[in-house]
Amino acid sequence: MASRYLLTGPSGGQYHFVLKAGNGETILTSESYTTKAGANNGIQSVKINSSIDARYVRKNATNGKPMFNLKAANGEIIGSSETYSSDAAREGGITSVKVNGPSAPIDDQTTG
Repeated sequence: MASRYLLTGPSGGQYHFVLKAGNGETILTSESYTTKAGANNGIQSVKINSSIDARYVRKNATNGKPMFNLKAANGEIIGSSETYSSDAAREGGITSVKVNGPSAPIDDQTTG
C-alpha cells in the first residue's frame, strides 16, 4: 500500500485528515477544520512544509513521551504525531513525514 492522505468528515461538523505511511501506520494527524476546503488547504500546507526540517517542533507529550508538531510558515500547527517510545523513533516518524508528505495522494472519504 502506498502512502496517502486520508480525508474524512464531516464528523460533528468537522473535517480531518491523517497522513498514512505505506505500511498503513498514521504518521501525522491534522487539526480540525470546519470545511472540506479548509482541510484540503491543510493537506496542501503539509505537502509544502513537510520537507522543511525547521517546521518540525520536537517536544514531549504530557505523558513525557517524544512527539512532534508540524507547523506552517505562519506558525500554526497543521499536524501532530503520535507519541513515540524514544527520541530516535520520533526522528524516524519525522523522516517518514518528510518522505511521504510532499507527494502522497489524497484519499477523499468525505460524505459531504
